This record gives sequence, structure tokens and C-alpha cells, in this order.
Amino acid sequence: MVSELAGTLTTQKMDTEAMKKEFFAPSAAPVPVKFGTSGHRGSLGAGFCALHARAIAQAVARMHKEQHITGPVLVGGDTRLMSADTARLCAEVLAGNGLPVILPDMPLPTPVFSFEIINGRASASLNGTASHNPPQDMGLKYNPSNGGPADASITSQIEKYANEYMAHPEQIQSLPLEEARKQGWVRSADLITPYITALAKFIDFKAIAASPLKFAVHPLGGSSLAFYKAIKEKYALKNVDIVSNVQDPTFYFIPLDHDGKIRMDPSSKYPMSPLIKLVQDGTYDFAGASDPDADRFGCATKHGGLIPPNHALCVMADYLYRRHKVRDAYSIGRTLGTTSLLDRIAAAHKLRLDEVNVGFKYFVEGIVKRKYVLAGEESAGMSVSGWTPEKDGIFAVCLLMEMMAVEGDIADSYNRLTAQFGTPYYTRVDVPTDEETKKRVKSLKAADFENLHQVAGEKVTRVRDTDGIKIYLQSSWFLVRPSGTENILKIYAETFISPHHLDRLIEQAKRLLA
Repeated sequence: MVSELAGTLTTQKMDTEAMKKEFFAPSAAPVPVKFGTSGHRGSLGAGFCALHARAIAQAVARMHKEQHITGPVLVGGDTRLMSADTARLCAEVLAGNGLPVILPDMPLPTPVFSFEIINGRASASLNGTASHNPPQDMGLKYNPSNGGPADASITSQIEKYANEYMAHPEQIQSLPLEEARKQGWVRSADLITPYITALAKFIDFKAIAASPLKFAVHPLGGSSLAFYKAIKEKYALKNVDIVSNVQDPTFYFIPLDHDGKIRMDPSSKYPMSPLIKLVQDGTYDFAGASDPDADRFGCATKHGGLIPPNHALCVMADYLYRRHKVRDAYSIGRTLGTTSLLDRIAAAHKLRLDEVNVGFKYFVEGIVKRKYVLAGEESAGMSVSGWTPEKDGIFAVCLLMEMMAVEGDIADSYNRLTAQFGTPYYTRVDVPTDEETKKRVKSLKAADFENLHQVAGEKVTRVRDTDGIKIYLQSSWFLVRPSGTENILKIYAETFISPHHLDRLIEQAKRLLA
């Protein structure tokens, strides 16, 4: 077992004491609460502070009382600097409002919050995380009774109430944690055993254990560590090594990303470089990782190096269907910016294809109603019907290990699919812009392109305006979406023609919408 990966240390460390001070006493006025696709996020201080956590918890308590939601709220977070404090503050506010709370004494992955809700042990959850964002960021997300990310009708209500409490913090009710435990409002629970036991309904751990292949798993310093350890022990996976046990809120051991920031992104070649090396030098056949809150996955293999999320999703969807892993499901779901190779796979298996706006919340109803063989997004998120309506990176890594054990290298499986359905060339480009341009692009409608008949030598077949502008061509597509947090336009493009055609698509998109 490799306890530490040499050569991954960075010199960029976070001043933890300064960040803690910013959390409890921001040096600037806190920004209003604003829920995006995964809750309210911001840099520690004005972007996210103790008042944000307490105000959001009070808003949730008020909403639960109004809607007569009486079950316990699961409260926790990942391994970030202020996740435990955020969870404690939320628990104290909920208890102060007479709501029962489950507060684990360990970091908790995002999919486990969802798992506990859909299995009836919690009515909702508050989760302190900022996913794979840099370590100075923090966030808080709410999952309602369906277990998935909250939709706009819920988050808008939380925003409204929370901002009232931001303006009037004296109205927030709270009960100190020790007293809340004594009064029975707050309790702990075993959240590992139920989750890893249920995984065996989908994952063939015996096949993994019997494989001659060697597997590496890296939690990237996140909340999945205890869960991977428990999975390894329960299912006697002697050929699976957890190659790092380090949990440090500065995430100093993660190689810097493309922009010089620490970003715990399991689909980026920079943070994943130590794992890519492990497969390239033959130490392991497979190396998998999940981000700090374990809702995203990444993997590298001996034959393929770092596997792009789109490639992994295609191989997983095909495997899940052929192996009858998801009973009675009749559709594959993907977001607007995810590869259309999934469309061809769905058609070959006589499955429906659902294309939804960006955000996993758009899959929740379909997962709950057992519609999806796989629901996935290009940013390395996936789940299946009968499992969690949240993205689950632990599930994905375990499934990928099973696929390696049963059918060989993921890269080889992907090549078999492209030999059958064609090779897609895919990219995403971020183009700097300004607020005025972002607003203009956001306001565009399909009707604005009714005179657009050809792009990059291909006929325009359709235009969609539900989430940015997506132009569909005969063998290609591109999507332009304004970022909600930065002054950039995100351009996604894919073609089955050639890399040169992909470049033409990007240039055409810039000219049309810049």
C-alpha cells in the first residue's frame, strides 16, 4: 500500500487561522445568500461566513415548520476547513427551532446525504461543501425529501428567508450543541454500514476481488476516505490500495491545476497527475478518485491514461444496460454539454435519450421514477435509477473497477464503442467576456437564429434556447452558456467529423455569439 504519493506537495498553503477569522468575523460585509446549481458558495469571509450558515439553517427551519416537515435533518459536510463548524452552527439553529438533527462525527460524502434521505432515515439535509473548488471556498447546499439537489422553487424560498435573517440576525434561534445533545435534538448515527452494504446490489465486488488487476483509489483528501476503507475491508479487496490517507483542509498535497490554483478536480490531468503516473509506470492497472464531497469521479488506466468523463460515461452506460444492472429503466439521461455518443448508444439499445439543462437537479424526478439506466454530465457526475438522485463518485469508481475486472481496460471498451458508432471530437473553451455580453447571450432565443441555415459546412437541424444557445448540426453541435459566477462564455462543441472541424465549430461559435 502506498501511504503517500511522492512529488505531489505544493508550496501554496492556505493561512488557516486567517480563514477561520474571516469565517467568524468577515472583514467585509457578507454578500446576500444566492443558491446556484449546488447551493450557496463563496470564498471564506464575505462570500461565505458563519452568518450565511446560520441564516440558511434558520430559513430551512422556517420552511420545514410551514410545510409541516417533521423528520430529522441530516447535517454534515466534507473535509474543508470550516465544514465541521458550518455543520455545528446549522445543527444548533435547527435544534433551537425544535427540529431533530442527525449530526455525524465524521466527514460525509454528498451521495450519502441523498442515500439517507431516500431510505427514509432523514427528511432532508444540509451539507457543508464547495465540491472540488479551491480550499478557501466554502458552501452549503440543501437536499429536500426526494434526496436530490433542490429545485428553483425550494432554493428561491430559502434565499428569500435567509436574506431576511442576514439582515436581522437577532431573529435566528439557536441552542448550543452540548445542550441540544442532552435534550435529544441532536444525535449521531452509523452512516457507513447502510451505504456500503447497499452498494453490493449494484457492484460486483466478488469480481473485483477475484481480478488479477491492481487497483488504486485516491480520495483526494476528501470525505470518501472512510467509505473506501470500509468497502475494502467488508469485501476483502486485497488488490485495491487506498494510495493516500491524507486529510488536510489546505489540500497542500494536490498538484496545482491549470490556472495555478489548488482544485481537487478528479477529471483534470493536473490534480490527477500522480495517479496517471501510477498507471503509466505499471504500478497499477487502474487508478480512481473522487473529489472532496465525493459527487464526482475520475480515473486513469494503463492503456488510456486519464479517461475523459465523457468516455467513462459512454462505457458505463453501455455496460450497465448490457449487464442488466438497472432494472426496468428505459432511458439514458445527459446534460446539454455532454457527448452525443450517448445518443447513439441509447438508439442501439432501443433506449430513449433525455437531454436536460445543465445541473443534476434535472435528473432527480427521472431517477426517483426509475427511468435512467444512467444519468450523467460531462463534468464527471453520474448516478442510476434505484440509487441516489445525487451524483455519486464512490459508486462510479467502484463500477469502473468492476468493469475493468470483467471486460478489461476502460480505454479499450471505449475504442470498441467508437469503432461501432463513430469517434466524437469534443472540447470546452472558456472565452473571457463582460456582463453586457453575458446578458445578451442569456436573452437569446431560438427564433433569433431562424435564418441560420449552415455552420462550418453543415446544415443546421435545430436550435435550443433553454440553457444558453445550442446549435445542432448534421454530425455536430455546439453550446454557448454564460457563466453564472465569472465573466466568461462557456463554449462546448462536439463533432464526429474531425479535429479540424471541431476547431471550425469553436471559431464559428465565437463569431456568432461573442
